[in-house]
Amino acid sequence: MVYTDGACSGNPGPGGWAWVIPNGAFSAGFDPETTNQRMELTATLEAIKSIHGPLLVVSDSTYVVHCFRDRWWEGWIRRGWVNSQKKAVANQDLWKPLIDLYQQRGDIEFKWVKGHSGDRWNDEADRLAVEAGTRQINLEG
Repeated sequence: MVYTDGACSGNPGPGGWAWVIPNGAFSAGFDPETTNQRMELTATLEAIKSIHGPLLVVSDSTYVVHCFRDRWWEGWIRRGWVNSQKKAVANQDLWKPLIDLYQQRGDIEFKWVKGHSGDRWNDEADRLAVEAGTRQINLEG
């Protein structure tokens, strides 16, 4: 299980991302000019690239969780990376490698958790993402 989160000061603006394994490893990074959605995607992508074996990704991002829960990605691929409003899918540079890894691995599940609701590990992922974004630093542990 891994918790992921993204944060942005301004949208767009400086941002941070983080993933944390409960009572285990964590990683966080930053982007000087980004959006909250991009940081949520980056956190998920970095977690999946870093953690091997069956994985439950817990996120407060409906953007990320619903894409996999409701299989939005299948329609995007079928339509040539156009969304249901007939517009280019945003953040394809992050979605494509994320969806590729999801398909290749076949052992990744997603769960939504309400943000800022007292969930210890969601709060920790948020704290790390905010710190990385605010200080514009990478964090590892």
